[in-house]
Amino acid sequence: MTSTLSMTSTATSTSTATPSCISVTPDKNGYVPEWACNANYNYYPSFTAAVIFAVIFGITTFFHLYQAFAHKKFRLCWPLLMGAIWEFASFGIRAAGTKNQQSSALATVSQILVLLAPMWINAFVYMVMGRMIYFFVPSQKVFGIKGIKIAKLFVWLDVLSFLTQLGGGVMISPGSSQSTLMTGIHLYMGGIGFQEFCILIFTSIAVKFFIDTRRRERTEEGQQILDNKPRNWRKLLYVMFAVLALITMRIIFRLIEFAAGLDASKNPIPFHEVYFLVLDALPMFIALVLFNVVHPGRVLVGEGSEFPKMTRKEKKEAKRIKKAEKKAAKEEKAALKRAKKEGVKIGYSMEEMV
Repeated sequence: MTSTLSMTSTATSTSTATPSCISVTPDKNGYVPEWACNANYNYYPSFTAAVIFAVIFGITTFFHLYQAFAHKKFRLCWPLLMGAIWEFASFGIRAAGTKNQQSSALATVSQILVLLAPMWINAFVYMVMGRMIYFFVPSQKVFGIKGIKIAKLFVWLDVLSFLTQLGGGVMISPGSSQSTLMTGIHLYMGGIGFQEFCILIFTSIAVKFFIDTRRRERTEEGQQILDNKPRNWRKLLYVMFAVLALITMRIIFRLIEFAAGLDASKNPIPFHEVYFLVLDALPMFIALVLFNVVHPGRVLVGEGSEFPKMTRKEKKEAKRIKKAEKKAAKEEKAALKRAKKEGVKIGYSMEEMV
């Protein structure tokens, strides 16, 4: 069926309709309405907004890079830097995409980066909390789990969520078929739902750390333990709670955005850029700025503020010793078992003699 459409935008329709969409001639920036076959955006993306966010994310990235080296915490801060760089890159590419809206590559890369960047910030929070437990708690444990194991566990869970969201984000790319798009949306929603579940469990660990450390700080013994350590751990913990709340806000926004469907008459969120800017981009910018203001490098200072770093040779030796200890324990257990059996046999023999 051939159809000529009258449009209020600067784009003009000149081609043919198909049962599923209509081909439209792009305007000077490549824009076509969201219902057109060749649309990569659900709205007219703002070049000014993209540039503003690229600039402010670039500024916070620069300060984080400086702070990571100034506090000698690059080993800890590199995930946060990755999150900041991905946000900056996403909006830089988005700015270019607003002037070339027919480029699926620009739209896709920008979208994937902005969908996944918060995962890096989330992982950074897990890493900081693990080090705070290692540094401030005498037993280096919360709920009986060592800080280093807590950090590793939640980072690996974050990686799992990251991969799930990556798979969904790729499938949501512009130009995907309706079935692929819906599969990608469900996969991505599952990924961020799992991410939020991990955040809730992690928050309980952070609250337990807060209660125990505050109680310990009020005792004479606890004051001696914390005597040579920074006392501003509360500020950092409050910032971490705030960042997790901002990430949660962003997750809720994304869940509502995708769960409500892609019908503009029923769900306006995907079709207005302001929702994305205010409920996704802005919370992540605030999260990064909060870590600029209260940087972990100001709290995690001195001996014990970092996990022990082992060389590959040391790791191999530690693994060998651990394996040898397990083997020795197993052999000792087997020897005791044999001795017990022999003792029983001797007992029976004595009874028979009597």
